[in-house]
Amino acid sequence: MKEADIRRKYIEFFKSKGHQEIKSAPVIPENDPTCLFTTAGMHPLVPYLQGAKHPAGRRLTDFQKCIRTGDIDEVGDAVHLTFFEMLGNWSLGDYFKKEAIGFSFEFLTGKENLNIPVDMLAVTVFAGDEDCPFDAEAFEIWKSHGIPEARIAKLGKKDNWWGPAGVTGPCGPDTEMFYWTGPLPAPEVFDPADKRWVEIWNDVFMQYNKTADGTFEPLAQKNVDTGMGLERVTAILQGKTSCYETEIFAPIFAKLDEIRKVEPVEGARSSSERIIADHLRAATFILADGITPGKVDQPYVLRRLIRRAIREGRKLGIEGHFTSQIAEAVIGEFGDVYPELREKAAVIKEELDREEKQFAITLEKGTHEFQKLIDRVPPHITKKVISGKNAFNLYETYGFPIELTVEMAREKGFEVDRAGYDAAFARHQELSRAGAEQKFKGGLADSSEETARLH
Repeated sequence: MKEADIRRKYIEFFKSKGHQEIKSAPVIPENDPTCLFTTAGMHPLVPYLQGAKHPAGRRLTDFQKCIRTGDIDEVGDAVHLTFFEMLGNWSLGDYFKKEAIGFSFEFLTGKENLNIPVDMLAVTVFAGDEDCPFDAEAFEIWKSHGIPEARIAKLGKKDNWWGPAGVTGPCGPDTEMFYWTGPLPAPEVFDPADKRWVEIWNDVFMQYNKTADGTFEPLAQKNVDTGMGLERVTAILQGKTSCYETEIFAPIFAKLDEIRKVEPVEGARSSSERIIADHLRAATFILADGITPGKVDQPYVLRRLIRRAIREGRKLGIEGHFTSQIAEAVIGEFGDVYPELREKAAVIKEELDREEKQFAITLEKGTHEFQKLIDRVPPHITKKVISGKNAFNLYETYGFPIELTVEMAREKGFEVDRAGYDAAFARHQELSRAGAEQKFKGGLADSSEETARLH
């Protein structure tokens, strides 16, 4: 079953259950200032989960494009992604646990749906704590669908409590579904610590709102928020060990092989290839939603993704500009599902070419100076460290991002004095602030509020 089949089947199934399909929101959250990116399908629906009336009704379904940046440094292995699609269905004060779990079970096991044998599944439920009691209701519902007690694990808040997506907002206990990926038959007893049990779906029962002071208040309405990672479930159902081995990434890798002038590769890809594919796929979607590379917030994350991909390209021997060519492959693969990619294609490629041209100069000069720092350290030194001052100088003089310095240092067996870098950066900010205050002393900014605004 291909990614497109799973996406279509999911949406059609929930439409048959009275849900209205809604369009994916941008990757920049509109309703949650505590997050840089839309990290989950619930982000665009926060006002409606808090009680506002959605124009499409109380039962919704969608596929939402998401960006998660906490694992950027881990991308390159077999599992981590920056951009991913989340399949979701929603009840805004309509049905609750019985119906939600029933829908999940039917879609997973139904012959017209994913057709997964029941004996390949296991689930978890919330064990309870001082904030919320044991979810006995979810436990009994799963049993009623034929899931044995030995396949239902009771876990704490670390594992079976979702949200809020930011600092505050809707949250509550959840139940998660797992698929056995090891040798058959699957174990009779579910051990959540066994990594061969892979999570494929999560039903969140939003009963609370977490406030700024950390307390949990009951929501005005009980909601259901579910999420299934499309890339992950595609890989699992195809028997792949990584989503990078599915057809989702095939056109991107094919274009990369063409750029490198190498024979097409079957199976596993190198870390550099995976980083390029993931980062430029994410960058293409971010650019399509109106963000351009810059120095802070979303623009900085975008710049970091593009520049890390460029450096990995250099490691593979790619010398010319290539990022916009990878973007063309992404647009070709996803443009029918996300038409904004085709609409913004020219802007996407223009911004990538501009950033690549600019970073080529930075990379050449910065790498030269970085190597000079490495060469100064005698070989017999066991603890090799790049000082915070030198790391900051690479940033200030050559525009070399600290994350790139840390990554390159690690490859050479060096550490970076990150605390020293942060201190040097803070001193730089203080000097800049003092200079600005002196500049505006002549009367342009008469109030401290205006001075702060100008800063």
